[in-house]
Amino acid sequence: MSSRQSQQTPDSIILGMHRELGIPESYGDSCALAFCPECDELVPTETDVFDRQPYMAAAAFAAWQAMQASAAAAGITLQIVSAYRSAEYQKGLLQRKLEQGQAIADILRVNAAPGYSEHHSGCAVDITTPDFEPLAEVFEDSEAFAWLQQHAGEFGFSLSFPRDNAAGMTYEPWHWKFTPAN
Repeated sequence: MSSRQSQQTPDSIILGMHRELGIPESYGDSCALAFCPECDELVPTETDVFDRQPYMAAAAFAAWQAMQASAAAAGITLQIVSAYRSAEYQKGLLQRKLEQGQAIADILRVNAAPGYSEHHSGCAVDITTPDFEPLAEVFEDSEAFAWLQQHAGEFGFSLSFPRDNAAGMTYEPWHWKFTPAN
């Protein structure tokens, strides 16, 4: 990080990313998503389905491991597709889509803007199961999704983007967020 960046507040860095991507200044007020600061205490998880090393907040990973073990005891395999993402990584995702000719309004229905992705928190995880394409709506037809709907709450996880969600995000049956109990 340059000395200039280190002197900026996270909000100014995020707003700068938004300007670079062409995200409207009103996004934070109109998107119905909470601002998500980046987690700064991450732990490595098991490798994801793409053989990458994901990271999660320690409490979220412990809850994930407990949930994964419980699912396994029921004959269900839960696999990580994606976990923690930095705001800079999120910016790159959006930038690649812009370079492919997608409109920013369309992109923002599928991917939250930098600063607003639950993945920044270290508590969100995209999940799949064997024989199902990762990050595809068909995951809702899996036994794993049925198991998650019934049991994920016991481990502090909830589906972030059900159909017709308040944020206006595309339905994502694979995206689950851990919320620690108070």
